[in-house]
Amino acid sequence: MQSHIIHIQKWTHAHSPTEAELTAQMMSEGLSPYKWRNDPLEVFAAHEHIDEKVIYVVSGSITFGFPVEGEPTTLYPGDRLGLPAGVLHNAAVGANGVICLEAKRLKVKLRRPSTLKNMSLNQVRLLPL
Repeated sequence: MQSHIIHIQKWTHAHSPTEAELTAQMMSEGLSPYKWRNDPLEVFAAHEHIDEKVIYVVSGSITFGFPVEGEPTTLYPGDRLGLPAGVLHNAAVGANGVICLEAKRLKVKLRRPSTLKNMSLNQVRLLPL
């Protein structure tokens, strides 16, 4: 079952975040961030993505709307959005534009190797890493 829980985490520190701080945070989560920017007041029509996205705002602001899932929210520097795959959303960039770091969280599907297909888990000996 696919989860459509949108995660929003506001920046709570007294100082403004640096791009290096946010990059380090994303990398500590096992993510590979890339940077994008949009001009002031750009608007993006409702759409969805096939992958889960994690977005941190570096500077400026952006408002994400969720026509089906919930209320819109405006993100400012340091704020984090965890957007599940398949969630319909739109966006409107603030008056000063926006710079974000974004990464895809890839789904990992575990499969039994073909040599184990006919074995029960009781027959498999796990080796230490």
